[in-house]
Amino acid sequence: MLARDWFYNQRRQVGIDSAVAAIYDRHGDSDLRARAALAMLDVKPGWRVADIGCGNGLLACEAALLGAEVDAIDISPALLALAQVVAKDRRVAIRTQSAGLLSFTYQPKSYDLIVSEFTLHHLPDFWKAVAMSRIFAALKPGANFYLRDIVFVRTPDGTERDIEEWAEFSISNHDFNRDSVVTHMRDEYSTFGWVIERMLTDAGFELISADYQAPLHGTYLLRKPRHGEQG
Repeated sequence: MLARDWFYNQRRQVGIDSAVAAIYDRHGDSDLRARAALAMLDVKPGWRVADIGCGNGLLACEAALLGAEVDAIDISPALLALAQVVAKDRRVAIRTQSAGLLSFTYQPKSYDLIVSEFTLHHLPDFWKAVAMSRIFAALKPGANFYLRDIVFVRTPDGTERDIEEWAEFSISNHDFNRDSVVTHMRDEYSTFGWVIERMLTDAGFELISADYQAPLHGTYLLRKPRHGEQG
């Protein structure tokens, strides 16, 4: 996609160096969660898989260990370098691409699976929809898109109570400090689960499942319909 003067600049919010990248490796069960997700997605040897917003590359490397041909994509050079270290440690080959949801390169109908975790919320809603349509175009008919992100499960009631509850949940359950939670709510672009679902189905996806962990996490399994199916 060619850049224009009106095009959203994904890199203006990167701001991630190698020190900050370490936060992506703080959860001891990351390997187990990646393996469980890939087992649920039934990844096969020879599949073409893209992990967009790959972070430290754990899921990408686990997919490669299953025999998939993996593109590990991230906007942050520091995180791509970390993903290469993880791949070397695990003796697997992954391809890295310095890009994001709006700029990753692809051949139409070429991927058997695309995964994106905790990346979509960096985009305003208009650009979320653009990203979803690009992912739809990159997938083979019948292929799956697995999305996890920070979403708001319910609409706020207009008082400070809900905002404080969301902040406290993140601080208590995910080891985030208050400043990072406040910055996210004020300056980033998390939206509501019902908005995400409508964007996904309008992009053409079939919504297989939506799992919400109140009040802040949503996990979605989508399928690109095969030829002749209704999307």
